[in-house]
Amino acid sequence: MPRAKRGFKARRRRNRILKAASGFHSARSRLFAYAKEVVMKAWVYSYAHRRRRKRDFRRLWITRINAAARTNGTSYSRLMHALKGANIGLDRKVLSDLAVADPAAFSKVVQTSGAKA
Repeated sequence: MPRAKRGFKARRRRNRILKAASGFHSARSRLFAYAKEVVMKAWVYSYAHRRRRKRDFRRLWITRINAAARTNGTSYSRLMHALKGANIGLDRKVLSDLAVADPAAFSKVVQTSGAKA
């Protein structure tokens, strides 16, 4: 039985990993076995952090809304409860953007919701 060296397929597999590792430091970008480890780990972190990014942005929006709400004499939780009660359907991203870019409009939303301190 003839010997199968798998040259093309193996080279293509290795080159795909080494291409993904380009930009890594030292042997991490040059040695296949080492590059494979760090690329796989990078992909795991990448997957996890795509989900983490959503949590981080929500935390940022809540912090900004709370700061703006307190300048308007109420707290974040009271404001969100009042918005839900007044049937104002603005999400946290939009409220945060209003709080940063247009504080007057944010104050108007707070007044319309009827949030009290």
